[in-house]
Amino acid sequence: MRRFRLHLVPYNTNINFVGMRFITFTIASIVIIASVLSMSFKGLNYGIDFKGGYIFEVRMPEVPNISELRDKLSSLHLGEVALQQFGADKDILIKVEKQENEETSQEVAIRKVKETLGANVDYRKVETVGPKVGSELVKNGVKAVGFALIAMLIYIAVRFEWQFAACAIMALTHDCVAILGLFSIFPLEFNETAIIATLITAGYSINDTIVIFDRIRENIKKYKKMALSELINKSLNETLSRTTLTATTTLLALLALYFFGGKVISTFSLPIIVGILVGSFSSIFLASPLLLYLNLKRIDLAKEDKISQEATV
Repeated sequence: MRRFRLHLVPYNTNINFVGMRFITFTIASIVIIASVLSMSFKGLNYGIDFKGGYIFEVRMPEVPNISELRDKLSSLHLGEVALQQFGADKDILIKVEKQENEETSQEVAIRKVKETLGANVDYRKVETVGPKVGSELVKNGVKAVGFALIAMLIYIAVRFEWQFAACAIMALTHDCVAILGLFSIFPLEFNETAIIATLITAGYSINDTIVIFDRIRENIKKYKKMALSELINKSLNETLSRTTLTATTTLLALLALYFFGGKVISTFSLPIIVGILVGSFSSIFLASPLLLYLNLKRIDLAKEDKISQEATV
């Protein structure tokens, strides 16, 4: 039986990715500059996890409709409001963003929440979450991203060459800065899920980059006399079908979550959607063409291959 294979990109594709590097480098530079400027002057739109706020642990008189209740509390214009069920079906946890005005406004916010919840509500706990927790989350988030980048740098340097590692980290830095810029430029809440979205983007991007680097490494050993720019183009075109198919299937799942997953899931999936697009862009247009500028010694890779073959014999 003949097997059906889906090919979004024809086999004979020959796109000059390296020839477009000055255009793509300019686009990447604009994205980084815009993101850094926005974060410097505008900052990030921190959510409850970072700014602090109020936590209500309540037991409702009957099983609540979480989506309707979330809409009612959001209409109070108290900033970010987060709801989740915990314990029994009637128990819910409500987080309300800390108000920036005087202390009386905090009391007004609490009163509005209680009025919206209605009567016969059992308030198990009403407490304040200080911004100190938020500062710790920021530090831990930065450490998590930093350690992840360092671990990837070490792995790629050992698996390939230091030039590959340097290019991969530059592309990853572009991806992370672009995601942070998304949260700064647009009115998106920066919370714990934003850190998760950043790490997911880094993981997806480095996976895609390593696949391309592996093909470049194979072609370097196979085509020893081919010009490096031509070899990089050949490798990118050979892996383009895989890159496109992986990104497309991932985006289809994320788009389904964005349009049909509700407000909370949509807010989480949007930065990941942007991250997949940014990660695919950097893997193709940044990480690989940057190898041209780092004096990649092709003879060393050929010798490595020969030594490894002799060792196996």
